[in-house]
Formats: sequence, structure tokens, C-alpha cells
Amino acid sequence: MTDSTQSENPQQPKKISLADAVRNKLAQKKQAQSQSNKNFGPQENQVLKSQMTKKVNNQRRRTGGS
Repeated sequence: MTDSTQSENPQQPKKISLADAVRNKLAQKKQAQSQSNKNFGPQENQVLKSQMTKKVNNQRRRTGGS
């Protein structure tokens, strides 16, 4: 009788390993991320900019840096 009351005690949380806790947290994070991405649409079809058209950073030349 005492064994069944200890296992059915709802006030004490079930002990889980650290690896299981990390897996659960990661699954929650992925689920939240997938739900937030549905609002913005797919971002995989982004047009990539060429490195040739990138503005050159000439701050060192302007400020006389070493």
C-alpha cells in the first residue's frame, strides 16, 4: 500500500536525466520555431547578393588607421 502511494504522488515531479531534459527543450524550441516561421512564410527562397556589388569598407583609409 505504501509503494503505490509513493509512485502516484502528483506533487513530486518525475525525475528525468539531463539528456532527456535537453531533448525535450530542443523539441519545444523547434516546435515554437516552426510555428513562428509559418507566419512569415518560407525564407529559403531568398535572393543572394553577389559579393562583387558589396560596398567596400574603407574606414581604415579614411581615419588613417595603422
